[in-house]
Amino acid sequence: MDDHFLLQNRYAEILYHEYAAAMPIIDYHNHLPPDEIASNRQFENITRVWLNGDHYKWRAMRTNGIPEDLITGDAPDEKKFQAWAETVPFTLRNPLYHWTHLELTRYFGITALLSGNNAGHIYEQTTEMLQQPSHGVRNLLSGMNVRVICTTDDPADNLEHHLKIREDQWSIKVLPAFRPDKALQIDDPIAFQFYLSRLEAADGQSVNSYRDLIELLDRRHAFFASQGSSVSDHGLEEMYAEDYTDSEVAAIFQKVRDGHTASLQERRKYKSAILYEMALLDHKRGFVQQFHLGALRNNNSRMMKRLGPDTGWDSIGDFSQAASLAKFLDRLDREDRLTRTILYNLNPVDNESFATMIGNFNDGSFAGKIQWGSAWWFLDQKDGMSKHLNTLSNMGLLSRFVGMLTDSRSFLSFPRHEYFRRILCNLFGTEIANGELPEDMPWIGSVVRDICYHNAARYFGWTEHKS
Repeated sequence: MDDHFLLQNRYAEILYHEYAAAMPIIDYHNHLPPDEIASNRQFENITRVWLNGDHYKWRAMRTNGIPEDLITGDAPDEKKFQAWAETVPFTLRNPLYHWTHLELTRYFGITALLSGNNAGHIYEQTTEMLQQPSHGVRNLLSGMNVRVICTTDDPADNLEHHLKIREDQWSIKVLPAFRPDKALQIDDPIAFQFYLSRLEAADGQSVNSYRDLIELLDRRHAFFASQGSSVSDHGLEEMYAEDYTDSEVAAIFQKVRDGHTASLQERRKYKSAILYEMALLDHKRGFVQQFHLGALRNNNSRMMKRLGPDTGWDSIGDFSQAASLAKFLDRLDREDRLTRTILYNLNPVDNESFATMIGNFNDGSFAGKIQWGSAWWFLDQKDGMSKHLNTLSNMGLLSRFVGMLTDSRSFLSFPRHEYFRRILCNLFGTEIANGELPEDMPWIGSVVRDICYHNAARYFGWTEHKS
Protein backbone atom coordinates (compact mmCIF):
# COMPACT_ATOMS: atom_id res chain seq x y z
CA MET A 1 0.00 0.00 0.00
CA ASP A 2 2.45 2.59 -1.24
CA ASP A 3 1.75 6.10 -2.53
CA HIS A 4 0.29 4.67 -5.74
CA PHE A 5 -2.10 2.19 -4.11
CA LEU A 6 -5.16 1.66 -6.41
CA LEU A 7 -3.68 4.10 -8.95
CA GLN A 8 -2.96 2.05 -12.05
CA ASN A 9 -1.49 4.64 -14.44
CA ARG A 10 0.31 7.97 -14.41
CA TYR A 11 -2.87 9.97 -15.06
CA ALA A 12 -4.51 8.46 -12.00
CA GLU A 13 -1.39 9.25 -9.99
CA ILE A 14 -1.40 12.89 -11.12
CA LEU A 15 -5.11 13.32 -10.39
CA TYR A 16 -4.80 11.85 -6.93
CA HIS A 17 -1.53 13.37 -5.75
CA GLU A 18 -1.89 16.82 -7.36
CA TYR A 19 -5.65 17.36 -7.09
CA ALA A 20 -7.43 15.00 -4.67
CA ALA A 21 -5.12 14.11 -1.81
CA ALA A 22 -4.86 17.54 -0.18
CA MET A 23 -8.56 18.41 -0.35
CA PRO A 24 -10.27 18.87 3.03
CA ILE A 25 -12.99 16.48 4.17
CA ILE A 26 -16.65 17.27 4.69
CA ASP A 27 -18.17 14.19 6.32
CA TYR A 28 -21.85 15.03 6.04
CA HIS A 29 -23.22 11.80 7.50
CA ASN A 30 -21.75 9.71 10.32
CA HIS A 31 -22.65 8.25 13.70
CA LEU A 32 -19.75 9.63 15.75
CA PRO A 33 -20.66 10.25 19.41
CA PRO A 34 -20.57 14.03 20.00
CA ASP A 35 -19.92 13.61 23.74
CA GLU A 36 -16.53 12.06 22.94
CA ILE A 37 -15.67 14.97 20.67
CA ALA A 38 -16.78 17.49 23.31
CA SER A 39 -14.64 15.83 25.99
CA ASN A 40 -11.76 15.20 23.56
CA ARG A 41 -11.71 11.60 24.70
CA GLN A 42 -8.36 9.89 25.03
CA PHE A 43 -8.97 6.22 24.29
CA GLU A 44 -7.43 3.71 26.65
CA ASN A 45 -6.27 1.36 23.89
CA ILE A 46 -6.83 0.47 20.24
CA THR A 47 -9.62 -1.97 21.05
CA ARG A 48 -11.71 0.84 22.53
CA VAL A 49 -11.27 3.17 19.56
CA TRP A 50 -11.16 0.57 16.77
CA LEU A 51 -13.28 -2.46 17.68
CA ASN A 52 -15.95 -1.21 20.06
CA GLY A 53 -19.10 -0.49 18.09
CA ASP A 54 -17.68 -1.58 14.71
CA HIS A 55 -20.13 -4.20 13.48
CA TYR A 56 -18.24 -4.53 10.17
CA LYS A 57 -15.36 -6.10 12.11
CA TRP A 58 -17.70 -8.03 14.40
CA ARG A 59 -19.40 -9.77 11.46
CA ALA A 60 -16.02 -10.78 10.03
CA MET A 61 -14.86 -12.14 13.37
CA ARG A 62 -18.03 -14.19 13.82
CA THR A 63 -17.64 -15.58 10.31
CA ASN A 64 -14.06 -16.51 11.22
CA GLY A 65 -15.29 -18.56 14.17
CA ILE A 66 -14.44 -16.10 16.94
CA PRO A 67 -16.71 -16.55 20.01
CA GLU A 68 -18.89 -13.62 21.05
CA ASP A 69 -17.02 -13.18 24.33
CA LEU A 70 -14.02 -11.99 22.29
CA ILE A 71 -16.17 -9.64 20.20
CA THR A 72 -18.82 -7.90 22.33
CA GLY A 73 -18.34 -9.83 25.56
CA ASP A 74 -16.32 -9.32 28.73
CA ALA A 75 -12.96 -10.60 27.52
CA PRO A 76 -9.96 -8.30 28.15
CA ASP A 77 -9.33 -5.68 25.49
CA GLU A 78 -5.96 -7.14 24.53
CA LYS A 79 -7.50 -10.56 23.88
CA LYS A 80 -10.21 -8.98 21.74
CA PHE A 81 -7.54 -7.24 19.69
CA GLN A 82 -5.61 -10.50 19.36
CA ALA A 83 -8.77 -12.17 18.03
CA TRP A 84 -9.26 -9.39 15.47
CA ALA A 85 -5.60 -9.52 14.41
CA GLU A 86 -5.91 -13.26 13.84
CA THR A 87 -8.97 -12.60 11.67
CA VAL A 88 -7.39 -9.90 9.49
CA PRO A 89 -5.36 -12.23 7.20
CA PHE A 90 -8.61 -14.02 6.38
CA THR A 91 -10.27 -10.78 5.24
CA LEU A 92 -8.37 -10.81 1.92
CA ARG A 93 -10.57 -9.18 -0.79
CA ASN A 94 -12.96 -7.82 1.83
CA PRO A 95 -12.68 -4.01 2.16
CA LEU A 96 -11.78 -4.52 5.80
CA TYR A 97 -8.35 -5.71 4.67
CA HIS A 98 -7.65 -2.42 2.91
CA TRP A 99 -9.30 -0.22 5.54
CA THR A 100 -7.45 -1.93 8.39
CA HIS A 101 -4.02 -1.31 6.91
CA LEU A 102 -4.82 2.21 5.71
CA GLU A 103 -5.93 3.11 9.22
CA LEU A 104 -2.87 1.59 10.88
CA THR A 105 -0.66 3.50 8.47
CA ARG A 106 -2.42 6.88 8.51
CA TYR A 107 -3.02 7.14 12.26
CA PHE A 108 -0.09 5.19 13.70
CA GLY A 109 2.56 5.01 10.97
CA ILE A 110 2.42 1.21 11.06
CA THR A 111 3.03 -0.39 7.65
CA ALA A 112 3.32 -4.03 8.77
CA LEU A 113 0.52 -6.41 7.82
CA LEU A 114 -1.51 -7.12 10.94
CA SER A 115 -1.74 -10.75 12.05
CA GLY A 116 -1.85 -12.82 15.18
CA ASN A 117 1.96 -12.92 15.17
CA ASN A 118 2.49 -9.18 15.66
CA ALA A 119 -0.76 -8.35 17.46
CA GLY A 120 0.87 -7.96 20.87
CA HIS A 121 3.52 -5.55 19.64
CA ILE A 122 1.03 -3.46 17.65
CA TYR A 123 -1.38 -3.40 20.59
CA GLU A 124 1.34 -1.99 22.85
CA GLN A 125 2.62 0.49 20.25
CA THR A 126 -0.81 1.89 19.41
CA THR A 127 -1.93 1.99 23.04
CA GLU A 128 1.13 4.06 23.94
CA MET A 129 0.42 6.46 21.07
CA LEU A 130 -3.25 6.77 22.04
CA GLN A 131 -2.20 8.18 25.41
CA GLN A 132 -0.51 11.14 23.71
CA PRO A 133 -2.31 14.46 23.02
CA SER A 134 -1.66 13.87 19.32
CA HIS A 135 -4.11 10.97 19.45
CA GLY A 136 -6.97 12.51 21.38
CA VAL A 137 -10.26 12.49 19.48
CA ARG A 138 -9.96 16.05 18.22
CA ASN A 139 -6.45 15.56 16.86
CA LEU A 140 -7.46 12.29 15.23
CA LEU A 141 -10.00 14.30 13.26
CA SER A 142 -7.89 17.36 12.50
CA GLY A 143 -4.99 15.13 11.45
CA MET A 144 -7.18 13.82 8.62
CA ASN A 145 -7.85 17.37 7.35
CA VAL A 146 -11.51 17.22 8.38
CA ARG A 147 -13.37 20.54 8.16
CA VAL A 148 -16.99 19.59 8.88
CA ILE A 149 -18.69 16.53 10.35
CA CYS A 150 -22.40 15.92 10.72
CA THR A 151 -23.49 13.58 13.51
CA THR A 152 -26.83 11.75 13.66
CA ASP A 153 -29.13 12.98 16.42
CA ASP A 154 -32.61 12.28 17.71
CA PRO A 155 -35.16 15.13 18.03
CA ALA A 156 -35.24 14.44 21.79
CA ASP A 157 -31.50 15.14 22.16
CA ASN A 158 -30.62 18.40 23.93
CA LEU A 159 -27.43 18.87 21.83
CA GLU A 160 -25.45 19.92 24.89
CA HIS A 161 -22.27 18.39 23.49
CA HIS A 162 -22.60 20.29 20.22
CA LEU A 163 -22.99 23.49 22.23
CA LYS A 164 -19.82 22.70 24.20
CA ILE A 165 -17.86 22.08 20.98
CA ARG A 166 -19.10 25.34 19.49
CA GLU A 167 -18.25 27.29 22.65
CA ASP A 168 -14.71 25.93 22.41
CA GLN A 169 -14.43 27.60 18.96
CA TRP A 170 -12.74 24.50 17.64
CA SER A 171 -11.49 24.65 14.06
CA ILE A 172 -13.74 21.77 12.92
CA LYS A 173 -17.47 22.31 12.62
CA VAL A 174 -19.48 19.58 14.34
CA LEU A 175 -23.13 19.87 13.34
CA PRO A 176 -26.18 17.84 14.37
CA ALA A 177 -28.49 16.14 11.88
CA PHE A 178 -32.20 15.78 12.66
CA ARG A 179 -33.19 12.07 12.52
CA PRO A 180 -36.83 11.52 13.56
CA ASP A 181 -36.98 7.78 12.82
CA LYS A 182 -38.43 6.86 16.22
CA ALA A 183 -41.37 9.18 15.66
CA LEU A 184 -42.40 6.84 12.82
CA GLN A 185 -42.06 3.63 14.77
CA ILE A 186 -45.58 2.82 15.94
CA ASP A 187 -45.06 -0.91 15.27
CA ASP A 188 -44.38 -1.40 19.00
CA PRO A 189 -46.92 0.66 21.02
CA ILE A 190 -44.97 0.29 24.29
CA ALA A 191 -41.70 1.52 22.77
CA PHE A 192 -43.60 4.35 21.06
CA GLN A 193 -45.11 5.46 24.37
CA PHE A 194 -41.65 5.54 25.91
CA TYR A 195 -40.32 7.61 23.03
CA LEU A 196 -43.16 10.11 23.28
CA SER A 197 -42.26 10.54 26.95
CA ARG A 198 -38.69 11.38 25.92
CA LEU A 199 -39.96 13.97 23.44
CA GLU A 200 -42.27 15.49 26.04
CA ALA A 201 -39.40 15.77 28.51
CA ALA A 202 -37.20 17.46 25.91
CA ASP A 203 -39.90 19.93 24.85
CA GLY A 204 -41.78 20.51 28.10
CA GLN A 205 -45.17 19.99 26.42
CA SER A 206 -47.54 17.02 26.42
CA VAL A 207 -48.38 15.04 23.30
CA ASN A 208 -52.04 14.13 23.41
CA SER A 209 -52.83 14.12 19.70
CA TYR A 210 -51.24 13.68 16.31
CA ARG A 211 -51.25 17.45 15.79
CA ASP A 212 -49.47 17.88 19.15
CA LEU A 213 -46.75 15.55 17.89
CA ILE A 214 -46.26 17.46 14.62
CA GLU A 215 -46.11 20.78 16.46
CA LEU A 216 -43.58 19.38 18.94
CA LEU A 217 -41.39 18.02 16.13
CA ASP A 218 -41.60 21.43 14.45
CA ARG A 219 -40.27 23.06 17.63
CA ARG A 220 -37.48 20.49 17.94
CA HIS A 221 -36.61 21.02 14.26
CA ALA A 222 -36.41 24.77 14.90
CA PHE A 223 -34.20 24.10 17.93
CA PHE A 224 -31.83 21.98 15.83
CA ALA A 225 -31.69 24.79 13.26
CA SER A 226 -30.79 27.25 16.02
CA GLN A 227 -27.87 24.98 16.92
CA GLY A 228 -26.45 25.00 13.40
CA SER A 229 -28.24 22.01 11.94
CA SER A 230 -29.25 22.15 8.28
CA VAL A 231 -29.55 18.44 7.51
CA SER A 232 -32.12 15.78 8.28
CA ASP A 233 -31.84 12.04 7.82
CA HIS A 234 -34.14 9.03 7.69
CA GLY A 235 -33.15 5.37 7.88
CA LEU A 236 -36.04 3.39 6.40
CA GLU A 237 -36.69 -0.04 4.96
CA GLU A 238 -38.63 1.63 2.17
CA MET A 239 -40.26 4.92 1.26
CA TYR A 240 -43.84 5.34 2.45
CA ALA A 241 -46.25 7.28 0.26
CA GLU A 242 -49.73 5.92 0.96
CA ASP A 243 -52.84 8.00 0.41
CA TYR A 244 -54.35 9.16 3.71
CA THR A 245 -56.51 11.83 5.29
CA ASP A 246 -55.56 13.88 8.33
CA SER A 247 -58.49 12.42 10.27
CA GLU A 248 -57.33 8.88 9.48
CA VAL A 249 -53.82 9.58 10.72
CA ALA A 250 -55.09 11.32 13.85
CA ALA A 251 -57.21 8.26 14.66
CA ILE A 252 -54.27 5.88 14.04
CA PHE A 253 -52.06 7.93 16.35
CA GLN A 254 -54.71 7.92 19.07
CA LYS A 255 -55.16 4.17 18.71
CA VAL A 256 -51.45 3.57 19.32
CA ARG A 257 -51.30 6.28 22.00
CA ASP A 258 -53.96 4.32 23.86
CA GLY A 259 -51.76 1.22 23.73
CA HIS A 260 -53.39 -0.65 20.86
CA THR A 261 -51.65 -2.19 17.87
CA ALA A 262 -52.20 -0.59 14.46
CA SER A 263 -52.71 -2.72 11.38
CA LEU A 264 -50.05 -2.91 8.67
CA GLN A 265 -51.98 -0.54 6.40
CA GLU A 266 -52.55 1.89 9.28
CA ARG A 267 -48.85 1.88 10.08
CA ARG A 268 -47.99 2.61 6.46
CA LYS A 269 -50.43 5.53 6.33
CA TYR A 270 -49.07 6.97 9.57
CA LYS A 271 -45.46 6.69 8.39
CA SER A 272 -46.39 8.31 5.07
CA ALA A 273 -47.92 11.26 6.90
CA ILE A 274 -44.96 11.76 9.24
CA LEU A 275 -42.46 11.63 6.36
CA TYR A 276 -44.43 14.22 4.45
CA GLU A 277 -44.66 16.52 7.46
CA MET A 278 -40.92 16.21 8.11
CA ALA A 279 -40.22 17.05 4.47
CA LEU A 280 -42.29 20.22 4.87
CA LEU A 281 -40.18 21.22 7.88
CA ASP A 282 -36.99 20.62 5.89
CA HIS A 283 -38.27 22.79 3.06
CA LYS A 284 -39.42 25.52 5.44
CA ARG A 285 -35.97 25.85 7.03
CA GLY A 286 -33.86 25.07 3.96
CA PHE A 287 -32.55 21.74 5.27
CA VAL A 288 -31.05 19.05 3.07
CA GLN A 289 -33.07 15.85 3.57
CA GLN A 290 -31.46 12.42 3.31
CA PHE A 291 -33.17 9.05 2.88
CA HIS A 292 -31.24 5.84 3.54
CA LEU A 293 -33.43 3.10 2.08
CA GLY A 294 -33.29 -0.67 1.94
CA ALA A 295 -31.77 -2.14 5.12
CA LEU A 296 -33.41 -5.25 6.53
CA ARG A 297 -32.52 -4.83 10.19
CA ASN A 298 -32.26 -7.04 13.28
CA ASN A 299 -32.74 -10.33 11.44
CA ASN A 300 -31.32 -12.51 14.21
CA SER A 301 -33.96 -12.22 16.94
CA ARG A 302 -31.93 -14.25 19.44
CA MET A 303 -28.90 -11.97 19.16
CA MET A 304 -31.05 -8.84 18.91
CA LYS A 305 -32.56 -9.75 22.28
CA ARG A 306 -29.10 -10.38 23.71
CA LEU A 307 -27.13 -7.43 22.28
CA GLY A 308 -29.65 -4.93 20.94
CA PRO A 309 -29.70 -3.10 17.58
CA ASP A 310 -26.69 -2.01 15.50
CA THR A 311 -24.60 -4.99 16.56
CA GLY A 312 -24.18 -6.68 13.18
CA TRP A 313 -27.40 -8.54 12.36
CA ASP A 314 -28.60 -6.42 9.44
CA SER A 315 -28.54 -7.17 5.71
CA ILE A 316 -29.69 -5.90 2.33
CA GLY A 317 -33.48 -5.95 1.89
CA ASP A 318 -35.42 -6.54 -1.32
CA PHE A 319 -38.06 -3.86 -0.82
CA SER A 320 -39.83 -2.22 -3.74
CA GLN A 321 -38.65 1.40 -3.81
CA ALA A 322 -39.25 3.22 -7.10
CA ALA A 323 -43.02 3.81 -7.24
CA SER A 324 -43.41 5.07 -3.68
CA LEU A 325 -40.26 7.16 -3.90
CA ALA A 326 -41.48 8.82 -7.10
CA LYS A 327 -44.91 9.44 -5.58
CA PHE A 328 -43.41 10.98 -2.43
CA LEU A 329 -41.05 13.30 -4.31
CA ASP A 330 -43.67 14.23 -6.86
CA ARG A 331 -46.12 15.39 -4.20
CA LEU A 332 -43.51 17.71 -2.73
CA ASP A 333 -42.39 18.95 -6.14
CA ARG A 334 -45.98 19.56 -7.24
CA GLU A 335 -46.51 21.74 -4.17
CA ASP A 336 -43.13 23.49 -4.70
CA ARG A 337 -41.93 22.18 -1.34
CA LEU A 338 -39.18 19.78 -2.39
CA THR A 339 -35.93 20.76 -0.69
CA ARG A 340 -32.46 19.54 -1.64
CA THR A 341 -32.55 15.76 -1.28
CA ILE A 342 -30.03 12.89 -1.15
CA LEU A 343 -31.21 9.33 -1.82
CA TYR A 344 -29.20 6.26 -0.78
CA ASN A 345 -30.02 2.68 -1.76
CA LEU A 346 -28.63 -0.38 -0.03
CA ASN A 347 -29.72 -2.94 -2.62
CA PRO A 348 -27.51 -2.66 -5.74
CA VAL A 349 -30.47 -3.83 -7.81
CA ASP A 350 -31.82 -0.30 -7.29
CA ASN A 351 -28.73 1.48 -8.67
CA GLU A 352 -30.15 2.43 -12.05
CA SER A 353 -33.55 3.19 -10.54
CA PHE A 354 -32.08 5.71 -8.07
CA ALA A 355 -29.66 7.16 -10.62
CA THR A 356 -32.54 7.94 -12.96
CA MET A 357 -34.97 8.95 -10.20
CA ILE A 358 -32.92 12.01 -9.31
CA GLY A 359 -33.17 13.28 -12.86
CA ASN A 360 -36.97 13.41 -12.56
CA PHE A 361 -36.80 16.17 -9.96
CA ASN A 362 -33.68 18.18 -10.82
CA ASP A 363 -35.39 21.37 -11.94
CA GLY A 364 -32.45 23.67 -12.70
CA SER A 365 -32.91 25.71 -9.52
CA PHE A 366 -29.69 24.36 -7.96
CA ALA A 367 -26.88 22.31 -9.49
CA GLY A 368 -27.38 18.72 -8.39
CA LYS A 369 -30.40 19.60 -6.24
CA ILE A 370 -31.47 15.94 -6.04
CA GLN A 371 -28.52 13.65 -5.39
CA TRP A 372 -27.94 9.92 -5.54
CA GLY A 373 -25.84 9.47 -2.42
CA SER A 374 -22.56 7.61 -2.25
CA ALA A 375 -22.38 3.82 -2.14
CA TRP A 376 -23.69 2.99 1.30
CA TRP A 377 -22.97 0.42 4.02
CA PHE A 378 -22.49 -2.97 2.36
CA LEU A 379 -21.77 -1.16 -0.92
CA ASP A 380 -19.06 1.27 0.24
CA GLN A 381 -16.22 -0.87 -1.07
CA LYS A 382 -14.18 -0.86 -4.27
CA ASP A 383 -16.68 -2.74 -6.41
CA GLY A 384 -19.72 -0.93 -4.99
CA MET A 385 -18.13 2.51 -5.35
CA SER A 386 -17.01 1.80 -8.91
CA LYS A 387 -20.49 0.64 -9.91
CA HIS A 388 -22.03 3.70 -8.27
CA LEU A 389 -19.65 6.10 -10.03
CA ASN A 390 -20.13 4.44 -13.40
CA THR A 391 -23.91 4.31 -13.13
CA LEU A 392 -24.10 7.94 -12.03
CA SER A 393 -21.80 8.90 -14.92
CA ASN A 394 -23.99 7.06 -17.43
CA MET A 395 -27.30 8.44 -16.21
CA GLY A 396 -26.53 11.77 -14.55
CA LEU A 397 -23.66 14.18 -13.94
CA LEU A 398 -20.84 12.69 -11.89
CA SER A 399 -19.24 16.16 -11.95
CA ARG A 400 -22.05 17.46 -9.65
CA PHE A 401 -21.82 14.59 -7.15
CA VAL A 402 -21.37 15.64 -3.50
CA GLY A 403 -18.91 12.85 -2.78
CA MET A 404 -18.01 10.45 -0.02
CA LEU A 405 -18.98 10.10 3.64
CA THR A 406 -17.97 7.63 6.34
CA ASP A 407 -21.37 6.63 7.84
CA SER A 408 -19.18 5.39 10.68
CA ARG A 409 -19.10 5.20 14.47
CA SER A 410 -15.30 5.07 14.50
CA PHE A 411 -12.87 7.97 14.79
CA LEU A 412 -10.39 5.94 12.74
CA SER A 413 -12.61 5.61 9.67
CA PHE A 414 -11.63 8.74 7.76
CA PRO A 415 -9.15 7.02 5.41
CA ARG A 416 -12.33 5.80 3.68
CA HIS A 417 -12.34 9.23 2.03
CA GLU A 418 -8.84 8.52 0.73
CA TYR A 419 -9.99 5.10 -0.47
CA PHE A 420 -12.86 6.70 -2.39
CA ARG A 421 -10.62 9.40 -3.85
CA ARG A 422 -8.10 6.87 -5.12
CA ILE A 423 -10.87 4.86 -6.79
CA LEU A 424 -12.32 8.04 -8.30
CA CYS A 425 -8.95 9.19 -9.68
CA ASN A 426 -8.18 5.76 -11.08
CA LEU A 427 -11.53 5.74 -12.89
CA PHE A 428 -10.78 9.04 -14.60
CA GLY A 429 -7.11 8.20 -15.16
CA THR A 430 -7.87 4.89 -16.83
CA GLU A 431 -10.24 6.52 -19.31
CA ILE A 432 -7.67 9.23 -20.10
CA ALA A 433 -5.07 6.52 -20.70
CA ASN A 434 -7.54 4.67 -22.96
CA GLY A 435 -8.25 7.79 -25.00
CA GLU A 436 -11.86 7.93 -23.80
CA LEU A 437 -11.36 11.28 -22.05
CA PRO A 438 -9.11 14.20 -23.08
CA GLU A 439 -5.72 14.67 -21.51
CA ASP A 440 -6.96 17.90 -19.96
CA MET A 441 -5.56 17.51 -16.46
CA PRO A 442 -6.47 21.01 -15.18
CA TRP A 443 -10.15 20.58 -16.09
CA ILE A 444 -10.53 16.95 -14.98
CA GLY A 445 -8.49 17.78 -11.88
CA SER A 446 -10.93 20.57 -11.04
CA VAL A 447 -13.84 18.13 -11.40
CA VAL A 448 -12.06 15.73 -9.04
CA ARG A 449 -11.58 18.52 -6.49
CA ASP A 450 -15.25 19.41 -6.77
CA ILE A 451 -16.35 15.83 -6.08
CA CYS A 452 -13.91 15.52 -3.17
CA TYR A 453 -14.85 18.79 -1.46
CA HIS A 454 -16.25 21.83 -3.29
CA ASN A 455 -19.55 20.31 -4.39
CA ALA A 456 -20.43 19.38 -0.82
CA ALA A 457 -19.31 22.77 0.49
CA ARG A 458 -21.64 24.50 -1.95
CA TYR A 459 -24.49 22.02 -1.58
CA PHE A 460 -24.73 22.24 2.18
CA GLY A 461 -23.81 25.91 2.38
CA TRP A 462 -21.07 25.26 4.89
CA THR A 463 -17.98 27.43 4.85
CA GLU A 464 -14.66 26.80 6.46
CA HIS A 465 -14.65 27.71 10.14
CA LYS A 466 -11.48 29.34 11.44
CA SER A 467 -10.64 29.20 15.13
